[in-house]
Amino acid sequence: MPIPLIVDLDGTLSRTDTLVESLLRLLAERPLRVLLMLPGFFRSRAKFKQDVAARARLDPASLVYNEAVIDMVEQARAQNRPVYLVTGADAAVAQAVAGHVRKFDGVFASDGRINLTRKHKAALLVEKFGRNGYIYIGDASADVPVWADAKAAVAIAPRKSLLSAARRVCADVTILGEPPTTTHMANLLRRALRVHQWAKNILVFVPLLGAHRTQVGPVLQAVAAFVSFSLCASSVYLLNDLIDLPHDRLHATKRRRPFAAGTLDLRLGPLLCAACLLLSGGIALLLPWHFLLLLAGYFVATLAYSLGLKRQMIVDVMVLAGLYTLRIFAGGAATHTPVSPWLLAFSLFLFFCLAVVKRQTELAQLQRAGRTTAGGRGYVVEDLGMLQALSAASGMASVLVMALYVNSGDVLPLYRTPEALWALCPILLFWISRVLMLSHRGQMPDDPVVFALRDPVSLVTGAAALAAVLAASW
Repeated sequence: MPIPLIVDLDGTLSRTDTLVESLLRLLAERPLRVLLMLPGFFRSRAKFKQDVAARARLDPASLVYNEAVIDMVEQARAQNRPVYLVTGADAAVAQAVAGHVRKFDGVFASDGRINLTRKHKAALLVEKFGRNGYIYIGDASADVPVWADAKAAVAIAPRKSLLSAARRVCADVTILGEPPTTTHMANLLRRALRVHQWAKNILVFVPLLGAHRTQVGPVLQAVAAFVSFSLCASSVYLLNDLIDLPHDRLHATKRRRPFAAGTLDLRLGPLLCAACLLLSGGIALLLPWHFLLLLAGYFVATLAYSLGLKRQMIVDVMVLAGLYTLRIFAGGAATHTPVSPWLLAFSLFLFFCLAVVKRQTELAQLQRAGRTTAGGRGYVVEDLGMLQALSAASGMASVLVMALYVNSGDVLPLYRTPEALWALCPILLFWISRVLMLSHRGQMPDDPVVFALRDPVSLVTGAAALAAVLAASW
């Protein structure tokens, strides 16, 4: 009789953990339900998995599968060897995955009473196929007892400790894939934290620059505010990525994010999120309490955005614009620098424009892909024209506010030659018009703010604006 191939699900056939994914779906849809269910995890793992599976309804098509494992399964089937999916995941999840993959002769999984992992899985396989009667593909230390009774073991990208444990209990061990190097892991963590997005938090320095304050104390306070805001933002980015997995996997570029692609363990996500938030709060405690209050408001607003507001038409871009403006107020609070009404009006119009550009860029990508709706958003492709009108109107309004400010009496105490500030109006008009045109042509990346910090023309434009301000100061 041909030796059957036994395949694990979480971390093996699927690059992610189905239980964690299911909990994240519930967190996005019914966060209170997740909190109420958590005590059940400590009472009975099998029952907890069953309850989560019944409420989350995980879509197997949204999972990321390991192509190397799929290839091994197909090779076994070509040799007329039976292939079974045997997993600690709940039976409902396992059956759904098996129905989607359509390559298994049978499925064994947790059933609400028995958590089919470790010794329970090993006992089942020995009962069904006998000792040394199967080949098992796994990826974790929980699979070592199963390998102990297997004829051969296949380890998915094992670290040295796991590989040593597998070889101690099984003479025939095959490695499928290599574990990520330290450099690769650091790069994945950097991408998960979205360190490149920290550039947005430079906005906390704007009140200091606008007030021409260069004393060491306020500058150090602004630096601390920048670090605190960046860590807080990363915690929300992590949470957003974890909650938005199925939608990100359908996106042209977001599907390559570490959690969406399955290249970073989902279980790291909540730990990283909590660590970033705690560090951010610790730094904020060193700054004025107004800053801590604004930071908490930023976190609550971004959390609300991730959990639901991003799905609300227009509300989402207003929240994004408000979050950019809030960074400016936080910089003022951290350094005891008032924010002028002119700066408030200018930032609201400018950031509303850029937030709408972000949405219209996403819709343009969907239009080119032949899709009609934006997953997890409140827009359809037909909204593209209206969004283009809104972004143009808001962008031009920001130029108008700049012109009114330059012509106001408020500039006289701050600048020796305020007439030089008029150069800011055509510079800003050029940059906004270029952003709008690139977005219209489908040449704008997802985030126009990050684009501006990498685009050579935008950097030259920024340098020209800085030169105009310096000329007005002299």
